[in-house]
Amino acid sequence: MAENVKASIDKGADTLKAASDRMQQGADTAQANFREHVADPAQRAGEAMQESGRKIAETGSTIGAKMIDQAEQNAREAFAAMREAASAKDLSDVMKIQSAFMQSQGQRSMSQAREIGELIMQFGRDAVAPLKGGGQS
Repeated sequence: MAENVKASIDKGADTLKAASDRMQQGADTAQANFREHVADPAQRAGEAMQESGRKIAETGSTIGAKMIDQAEQNAREAFAAMREAASAKDLSDVMKIQSAFMQSQGQRSMSQAREIGELIMQFGRDAVAPLKGGGQS
């Protein structure tokens, strides 16, 4: 009878061990699935958003610097035209100088707007590239 009790206890222990092993395997599988389907994608998304933010800041600084450069160029051109107009001999010279300045300023404005537009488009492409999984521009 003692052997039957011992055998039953051993059998129960083996059953518990097998159940414990299956539970551990299930937990390991659940943990691996969680990591694969939730944690890793979340980490990659976070890294992509961080890269996107870095590119946004970088490109935003570039656009700001370009706009300051353009404003500086426009101010230099305006002062040069005012100096030229101040040394004009008569009103017709002033009108010619003003007309030439307005024409060149119009062309410069179009060119500058195109430059800023291109930078803004690149800004958009760079900002979304990491989110799309490209990561390169």
